[in-house]
Amino acid sequence: MTTRKSQIRKDNVGRILLAAEKIFALKGYVGASMVDIAAEVELPKSNLHYYFSTKESLYRAVLDGLLALWKEDALCFEAYDDPQLVLSTYIRAKMMHSRQRPYGSKVWASEIMQGAPVLGEELTVWLDEWAEMKKSRLRQWISEGRIDNVDASAYLYMIWASTQHYADFDHQIAVLNQGKALSDREFEQAVQNVTRVLLKGVGLSA
Repeated sequence: MTTRKSQIRKDNVGRILLAAEKIFALKGYVGASMVDIAAEVELPKSNLHYYFSTKESLYRAVLDGLLALWKEDALCFEAYDDPQLVLSTYIRAKMMHSRQRPYGSKVWASEIMQGAPVLGEELTVWLDEWAEMKKSRLRQWISEGRIDNVDASAYLYMIWASTQHYADFDHQIAVLNQGKALSDREFEQAVQNVTRVLLKGVGLSA
């Protein structure tokens, strides 16, 4: 019984977080309400408050979940040493999450553009440590002559900008695609194109 209750709780929290991503992305933190989120997840507001007592705690949980997701995306930097494998794996993971979790990317972008009012110092510490590990690996490959000499920070920014563009600007992409969202085939082509360009930029083949 305890295991079943735990699973129900886990499932409900997961559904709530995904619904909250969407509402926060569409309405912003200030414009979103717990009523909106409860309606999106089809739960009574009282049930929503059972899991998250305030809108701020729910918003923070959404951001923390995105941080955890992106940490997972970057595990390849620690798991492998082949730059072609690491970078192609990382780019694909980022692209797929732009496809599968576009609202999450938009929430994150909004938080950052506003100066990280909720994450604050936590973001500064985490982001600095997290990015430095990736940059150190890039510098290592450069020093070993395994990739071309590029600015590590600028290269990371290019990866983030290129991959998250497909989430943050999905409407613009649809407009330029004859008013239709990219099909699975078109998106796979986009993944391959972005990967090819970014890898060639450091002297690797896709």
